[in-house]
Amino acid sequence: MERREVVPRGVLLRRKFYNFLFLALNWLAVAVGLSVLFWILGYLTLRGLEGLSPELFTEVGGDPENGGLLHAFVGHAIISAMTVLIGVPLGILIGVYLAEYARFSKFGRLISNASDIMLAAPSIVVGVFVYVILVKPLGTFNAVAGAVALAILMIPVILKTTENMLRLVPDALREAAVALGAPKWKVVVSVVLPSAKFGILTGTILGIARIVGETAPLLFTSFNNNFLNFDVFKPMASLTVTIYYYALSPFPEWQKQAFAAALILTLFVLAATLGARFFLTKKFKV
Repeated sequence: MERREVVPRGVLLRRKFYNFLFLALNWLAVAVGLSVLFWILGYLTLRGLEGLSPELFTEVGGDPENGGLLHAFVGHAIISAMTVLIGVPLGILIGVYLAEYARFSKFGRLISNASDIMLAAPSIVVGVFVYVILVKPLGTFNAVAGAVALAILMIPVILKTTENMLRLVPDALREAAVALGAPKWKVVVSVVLPSAKFGILTGTILGIARIVGETAPLLFTSFNNNFLNFDVFKPMASLTVTIYYYALSPFPEWQKQAFAAALILTLFVLAATLGARFFLTKKFKV
């Protein structure tokens, strides 16, 4: 019969004390973090609701009394759409290459490590880089440069998510498809990608949520515009830059509009994050 070791009562009390102490510290940290978060969200909601009005979405800015943010909404949508068109295909394709074709190569590991570094790259540095290669040669700020800067920030997020999701697909599925005579590209397109579609979609949503709130790269690239502009080779307004300028302005109406636009962006990012969690949960249920 196995003999049980008797733990002294003092040791048990000490263990319970430390367990209670660190559990209490954990709950205290959670309470502090959540209280600050809800305080910020509550303040933003109260101030943002003051600036919400139909004119915010239907009138162009420039007038401190009667203007709106239509130009900023349209410009932000155009820049974001161009960013998605550039960043999503490149991110997915590079992720597929790293997971399926360069998994064990030194070049693949180099690209993967470089993408890890780019995930932590300061956005303002990316803005300065694109300013040098696209803004100065063209002689003017432009929306294309803004989209390229945001795409550089988006690609690593989608790339890493795609790579990680594809590596979670069992190799047995690939081997079964190859045994049936399917070429490599057919295995990737018809077997691997469908198996990881929800994870890739999650990464895409998170990548979009990452770039819609960026301000620093746009200050150096698309800059700003107080008029409705559809020319992507000219300066174009965006919500984030407009929020920055309006929040620092001395006009109370512009400050209200800045809080309203910040609230809208926050709600969009929140919805995108919840959508990503929904698709990720759905993936593991399938």
